Amino acid sequence: MKLWLLVDPLYYWLTRLTYIGRYRKHPSNIFRVRLTRYKGKEVMLEDGTLIKKNDILVKIHLHNVRLINDFFHVKNDVKKAFYIYNVVKESLPGLATYVLTHKRSAEIKGIIGITTLNKGTKRLGFESVSIQNIFYKCIKMTTFLPIHLLSLSHPNFHNVVKQPIPKYIFMSKSRLISMYVRPPKPIRNLQRRERDVSS
Repeated sequence: MKLWLLVDPLYYWLTRLTYIGRYRKHPSNIFRVRLTRYKGKEVMLEDGTLIKKNDILVKIHLHNVRLINDFFHVKNDVKKAFYIYNVVKESLPGLATYVLTHKRSAEIKGIIGITTLNKGTKRLGFESVSIQNIFYKCIKMTTFLPIHLLSLSHPNFHNVVKQPIPKYIFMSKSRLISMYVRPPKPIRNLQRRERDVSS
């Protein structure tokens, strides 16, 4: 764990990531992001959005060191999964605001990530797509292995070998915004509150 804490700042610098939390002043946000041009095969999402080669996407990275540090002493894998699901759900509104207000928002087609945590992603609005390139899949499995080992409550040969297969996750910009941008409060309610305060 201490080694990973030392490596993480270098990883952050090399991957040119941006903290969503710093952008929106929400330090609880679990995402670190950067713009990327998609290089995979065409993907048609459920809402009709077509992701093509060289489309601009926001690539999302979970802040894994923070996650592992938060549940390092939790031994129940179900509780860990539940915690990750909730912290991602709580962070998505900040990500939606980031995309909507980005200077290149008009060009952004959606968001993309690579994860081995595929359970619950559909409920959050994501769509999972298998990685077709075998070489790239092997690279990702190798890079995810240290995180997988650190996250295990009871490491043994069986659950080390049974490392989950990483997959792409996509969400279109329109779905992200429709699901996670909170509409402004009605002016009528605000005026009523102002009268209450003045009285």
